[in-house]
Amino acid sequence: MDDAQIEFFRNLLNERLRALIENAGETLGQLTGERENLPDPVDIATNESNREFTLRLQERDRHLVNKIRSALKRLDEGEYGVCIACGDDINPKRLMARPVATHCIDCKTAAEHVQYGVR
Repeated sequence: MDDAQIEFFRNLLNERLRALIENAGETLGQLTGERENLPDPVDIATNESNREFTLRLQERDRHLVNKIRSALKRLDEGEYGVCIACGDDINPKRLMARPVATHCIDCKTAAEHVQYGVR
């Protein structure tokens, strides 16, 4: 990977990280705000369901933040864009679609076949 590609992916990852952290702060502020005084049990249940869904999204975003930080570390160490399974380069098109990818498409496909029992 040349210097321009490295810088492109570094900027892309940092921007996604910034957006996730900013969004997390806003969501946390909304969740910790005053609870609504809802007299209707259906409204209370809907409100709780929405809070649970929001918390699940926050957890998913937290995992993505960790993956982005790991990708940035691999960039710093010169290991970004290299498949951790076979050592081949990960196609830049795959990295564009999933900048936190750690496997080339062939290794990821093989791992999914094993995981899901596909032949």
